[in-house]
Amino acid sequence: MRSFLIANPKGGSGKSTLATNLAAYFAAGGKKVMLGDVDRQQTSLHWLARRDPGLPAIAGWEIVPNEPARPPKGTEVVVLDSAAGLHGKKLAALVSQVSHVIVPIQPSPFDMWASEEFFAQLLEEKAIRKHKTFMAVVGMRVDPRTRSARELEKFLAEHQVPVLSWLRDTQLYVQAAASGMSLFDMPVSRTQRDRDAWQPILRWLGEDAGAWCDK
Repeated sequence: MRSFLIANPKGGSGKSTLATNLAAYFAAGGKKVMLGDVDRQQTSLHWLARRDPGLPAIAGWEIVPNEPARPPKGTEVVVLDSAAGLHGKKLAALVSQVSHVIVPIQPSPFDMWASEEFFAQLLEEKAIRKHKTFMAVVGMRVDPRTRSARELEKFLAEHQVPVLSWLRDTQLYVQAAASGMSLFDMPVSRTQRDRDAWQPILRWLGEDAGAWCDK
């Protein structure tokens, strides 16, 4: 079973956008996917509740009375949408259970300040130091031509954090989310530019992204 954690200590950083679209990508590819929401606001679960039964299925946690929540039997991919303020032992426990951690971050001083200590803690986690878990960043709502994007890139380079891709600020994500959908549930003719931006992320996760994103 493959497992991925989407994490950032700051609310509104784009965690749920990344998590829901990633889960939908794998579901569209025929995988049995669970989207686990460990955020108090349960944003991803609200998205799941809006998802049309005719779309590729994505499960939530399997809940059994008096037992811990777990992925449904046969789950192939787990995507975890973490809570804002995640740190300490809870962060360490989640990092140790996944193969990849993706940190979404927006190009603003507030987001960079909030992320500085988080990066330091992540880089100290045993699983990451021993390369059992891999960590990288995705820039959210970014125009790479802007000064703020350059400042963000400089900030991440100083912290030796790899940047996978820049996802632009587009209403496509908002429109899709309102219906429990993702870019990968929408026509390629409307989403090709944004699917292209996802290819470096998916390749980092070991996917042959180019072949599928063009379908």
